[in-house]
Amino acid sequence: MKQRIITAIVFGAIFIPVTIYGGLPITILAYLFASVALYEVLKMRKINILSVPGLISLLLLWVIMVPQQLRDILEGIRYSKIEFVLLAVLLFLTYTVASKNRFTFDDVAFSILATLYVGIGFYFFIETREAGLVYIFYSLFIIWATDSGAYFIGRAMGKNKLWPEISPNKTIEGSVGGVICALIVAALFVLFSNIEATFLQLSIITIVLSVFGQIGDLVESALKRHYDVKDSGNLLPGHGGILDRFDSLLFVWPLLHYIYLL
Repeated sequence: MKQRIITAIVFGAIFIPVTIYGGLPITILAYLFASVALYEVLKMRKINILSVPGLISLLLLWVIMVPQQLRDILEGIRYSKIEFVLLAVLLFLTYTVASKNRFTFDDVAFSILATLYVGIGFYFFIETREAGLVYIFYSLFIIWATDSGAYFIGRAMGKNKLWPEISPNKTIEGSVGGVICALIVAALFVLFSNIEATFLQLSIITIVLSVFGQIGDLVESALKRHYDVKDSGNLLPGHGGILDRFDSLLFVWPLLHYIYLL
């Protein structure tokens, strides 16, 4: 527990000031986090980030994450992000031949999906901060409330397993408790922040985000279970890797835009 607290303090001392400042520093931080997260995902599949497919994945990740305000860079060379994804697919498929099928079609699919999974999530981290600091803190606090509520209420009242094949310790009672705690946080944001939503609107949005935040956590748990990995990495002692810390938010940030900001 002591190690977890120290790591959380150090991480917060870096993450929170940069998030508040925004601009180029938060873009750099997002690129750093995303690159580490991609390394962690590829490592599960035993794909080295410094290999040919690893470097293709990394370059594609950086393209996917180019912020809206820097889109002119891509427009100047007349390629859209989708076209870069298609180019990456062709390069991956070419490498299956060059590697004499040591890098397989399954590896191609995994590399593309892993890159999109990480890249889209962290791209919308940048865009959420650009939309306003309040939205970043709203997303962080509802996920922290969901996680904490699910943990403590699950321990106190949990009897029915939520999805034992993927995450044996999670319960239905804890999941519902997490959503309720997120709704309490949403009410506080309506009362004490400048977030542009009524309580009813934000309640509906919060329920959706809290549920999908838990799904994001289960998705990473399923991935780790499939590859027999306990933590995605060890960069954050006591907390695991970057992907372990951001798995829920990789679902929440895009959805926040799809159902509200856009």
